[in-house]
Amino acid sequence: MLSSWHKIAYIIIKIILMDTVITHKTNKKKYLIMALPIFLILGYFIFTSVTKKRSLNIKKEEITIKTVEEGFFEDFLVFQAQVEPMNSMLVNIIEGGAVQEIFVGNGDMVVKGQPLARLYNPNSELNYMQQETSIIEQINNLNKAKLDLRNQELSLAKDLISIEHDYLDAKNLYDLNKKLFDQEILAKNEWQITQENFRFQKERMNIIKQSVTKEKQANQIQIGQLNQSIAIMDKSLSILRSNKKNFLITAPQSGRLSSFEPILGKTYTQGVSIGTIDVMKGYKLVADVDEFYLDKIKMNQKGTVEFNGKPLDIEIVKIIKEIKSGQFQVELNFASAENIDLQQGLSFSVRLNLSEKTKSTLLSKGSFNQETAGKWIFVVKGNKAERRTIKLGRENPLYYEVLDGLKVGEKVITSSYKDYKEVAVLNLE
Repeated sequence: MLSSWHKIAYIIIKIILMDTVITHKTNKKKYLIMALPIFLILGYFIFTSVTKKRSLNIKKEEITIKTVEEGFFEDFLVFQAQVEPMNSMLVNIIEGGAVQEIFVGNGDMVVKGQPLARLYNPNSELNYMQQETSIIEQINNLNKAKLDLRNQELSLAKDLISIEHDYLDAKNLYDLNKKLFDQEILAKNEWQITQENFRFQKERMNIIKQSVTKEKQANQIQIGQLNQSIAIMDKSLSILRSNKKNFLITAPQSGRLSSFEPILGKTYTQGVSIGTIDVMKGYKLVADVDEFYLDKIKMNQKGTVEFNGKPLDIEIVKIIKEIKSGQFQVELNFASAENIDLQQGLSFSVRLNLSEKTKSTLLSKGSFNQETAGKWIFVVKGNKAERRTIKLGRENPLYYEVLDGLKVGEKVITSSYKDYKEVAVLNLE
């Protein structure tokens, strides 16, 4: 607009100064007097064109107009949550292998210990057989060692009996010869031989008894150690044989089988989960919430969901503050104790209350805020909409809280301002 006025001024000046030769001062003065009003008029138009607010003509059907209201503002959050069982347990592969048989299907009700599928792994089975053979061989060796100790004890017992018999013979002979010697019937040298033999047999018996006692004590310790080793080996054998049964996958608890989709012939590695058993004793809601609300969501906050046309009260029972992909996870329980017939995987729209209701000036939410950041808005008056500075406060999925700049009953444009960012006045057609 300013460039067109420049062109007009240029043409006027060119006309005034068309003559290149000015011979008289009176003509020069005459021209200046004629040009002065033109320059004043031109300056006025230039000034007004610069200071005039930029406007744009738009059609009413292209925009959204809302009325500023007075009402109760409630800070709440709306997000989607899915139904999950209150308690569940994973069905894990304890011993890896290829699926040989499948006995149940996904969604079936199962009881604890019920077979679900059978795996096959020839290498693991061969390894189990080798380990079992080795353990049995070790147990046999330990039992043989224990038997040898028992036999050694028996041999010592036999030797002790024989020695005690020799001692008794020597003692009887000693008693008899003592009487004979006292009666001077037995020669002195015979009596001395009898005494020496009795002394020898007595000391021999005492030494052997002490040796046998110590040997028995040592054997008892060894036998006790062998029994402990045998017990450990028996336990290892029992665990090994129990592990052989891990190729048969059974239900760890009673409930409904979910996410169970094994494929015949497919090999699964140890530790992999192939399903979940849901305990059908209550449900909870699990949701991913934007990290912006991490400091706003607290334990035991109340909310509602719609089920079969009626609201159900819920509350926050767990907040997992680990941020993943800009979101964190929360768990909610149903406040009602009544039995609700739900299904896993159902999705609910949760309305979570973040504050109490307060009376405020309210403005409906719209895409205008993307360009204005809540600092200004177009206020509609008749067939015009003028730009005005405002201040917004809290927001919820439906409304902004107006702190300054707008009054109840005023109409504003809430649709996108993408094409109006540099415009001050909109002419509504």
